Amino acid sequence: MSDTSRLSPATIAAQAAGAVDAQTGGVVPSLPMATTYLRDEAYQPLRADNIYLRDQSDIVRVAEKVLSQLEGAKESLLFPSGMAALAAVFRTVPNGGRVLVQSQIYWGTTKWIRDFCTRRDIELREVEASDMAAFAAACESFRPTLALIETPSNPWLRVVDIQAAADAVHSAGGLLVVDSTAATPILQQPLKHGADVVMHSATKGINGHSDVLAGVLATNDVTGRVWEDIKADRHDAGAVIGPFEAWLLVRGMRTLPLRAKQMSCNAMELAEFLQNHPKIEEVLYPGLASHTGHELATRQMSGGFGSLLSCIVKGGGAAALEVVGKLEVFHRATSLGGVESLVEHRHTIEPHTGIPEGLLRLSVGIEDIEDLKRDLSQALDA
Repeated sequence: MSDTSRLSPATIAAQAAGAVDAQTGGVVPSLPMATTYLRDEAYQPLRADNIYLRDQSDIVRVAEKVLSQLEGAKESLLFPSGMAALAAVFRTVPNGGRVLVQSQIYWGTTKWIRDFCTRRDIELREVEASDMAAFAAACESFRPTLALIETPSNPWLRVVDIQAAADAVHSAGGLLVVDSTAATPILQQPLKHGADVVMHSATKGINGHSDVLAGVLATNDVTGRVWEDIKADRHDAGAVIGPFEAWLLVRGMRTLPLRAKQMSCNAMELAEFLQNHPKIEEVLYPGLASHTGHELATRQMSGGFGSLLSCIVKGGGAAALEVVGKLEVFHRATSLGGVESLVEHRHTIEPHTGIPEGLLRLSVGIEDIEDLKRDLSQALDA
């Protein structure tokens, strides 16, 4: 089919956006590992787009093409981690600029932004972006150079109206960046809702196998000054992903639509199960009708609500840690989006952020749902 725009995400992912090994005829793209490329007798590159590895890698280009098509973007850029991708965006903000950031998002993001803004004399304001009235008011009064939201947020699972946020930021003359890690491009496409740049920690659901560190930025404004600065900074600073990691990422993405669907189904069933359990005080998951952001998530997400959910165990930190200690199928580990289910006692990681001591963050994998429910049941009921 010549018109790839008509292909579904499942087809794009399974066929790696049409990539094959042209030299051997293999249906899997090759893994070129060379760090430098040949020149001819006149010292001209044999290929103008391949001079030195850094950001000139055919397998990286394959991965970026898949991501662009899944995200509905004109261009994507891969980075060695999600934080490297985020940092590349923020380094475009000039000294003396203004940054508006959603409060109570992933702590690693918040900490880095605070430190970066302090070093660069950039004014920072944090606001609860799921309260759109507060967010819009902050945009009007603060007039940010750049604004960052994370939806659904980690670990609070708050949902932000992307289109409304984009309208508010654009009215103030700024750019909107959306961290869509928890949703993946399968469940949410922020660019279609007005975002200027979408960011993912591709380490998480996009790769999905807990064996690749990667980050990605995507945009439709490929000629804009900010995007050109990001591309130049990535090249010059060497914030690039290696070819082996890119090859693994392509391999992981082949099953991304299937994984996103199964994880969302499992997470939804676990959220309903936990909501009715007497030892659970509250379940935070946008798929639940009781969630304050449920209607909004239903409008701007498609195909499910993601693998990430949080619940608050009655009895506080001691009770929550007791449950964690008795889980046998869920792995006690920090991350999300992998095929294996993980559990994290978030207060142990970030006790200074106001996170409830009884909150457990679950990254729901693709295991049999009855096994996962039995594991939670025996830990909660012990």
